[in-house]
Amino acid sequence: MMKVVILAVTFISLAHLSSPNSCSKCGNTEVPYPLSTTKNCGDSSYRVYCINDTLQFLSEEKIFYKILSIDANASRLVIDPPDIGRKKCYSSDLSVGGLKISESSPFNISKRNTVLLFNCSKNLLLSPLNCSSNSICREYEQKIEEGRPCRNTLCCSYLKDASMTSHIIRVRVEGCTAYTSVVDLKTDDPPTSWNYGIELDWLPPN
Repeated sequence: MMKVVILAVTFISLAHLSSPNSCSKCGNTEVPYPLSTTKNCGDSSYRVYCINDTLQFLSEEKIFYKILSIDANASRLVIDPPDIGRKKCYSSDLSVGGLKISESSPFNISKRNTVLLFNCSKNLLLSPLNCSSNSICREYEQKIEEGRPCRNTLCCSYLKDASMTSHIIRVRVEGCTAYTSVVDLKTDDPPTSWNYGIELDWLPPN
């Protein structure tokens, strides 16, 4: 009987030692492993930031994006797209060229994102993007308040797929100056019901 108890205690102790070291909550948001808010928890390769009780993701260009949701089982999180100016059709991260994630980062931009680009140059008409009059970006401009400054400009849309880089959503003055993103777009739904965000996948820890 004593051996059974000792073995049970040993097993529990080993299980405790081998369990992931999750970080404490950031405000009301759980921070599941491997995400890390300090050097003392999680995996430091999966760094996120708790600022004023709000969990945030830091891009390679040192821009913070609010984390809207986390699905640890699917190894995914969703960040808030940048704001679009009220008077000019410019994304708030235009000055740094949009969202950029380091090539060495375990995070990458999910293939479930449909990206809407606004105020684009005519050169985009030669691209494989959907810049037609029936592109879904037109619906956003017409029916979403934040899209109003971008009305009557050339807009384009595309699904982020394997043929595209998974570490950048680019905007620039010579191309398109603003963007937003929709996760798992359902085109039958109205724009007011779309799931706005930029979904990031992460690779499992080594």
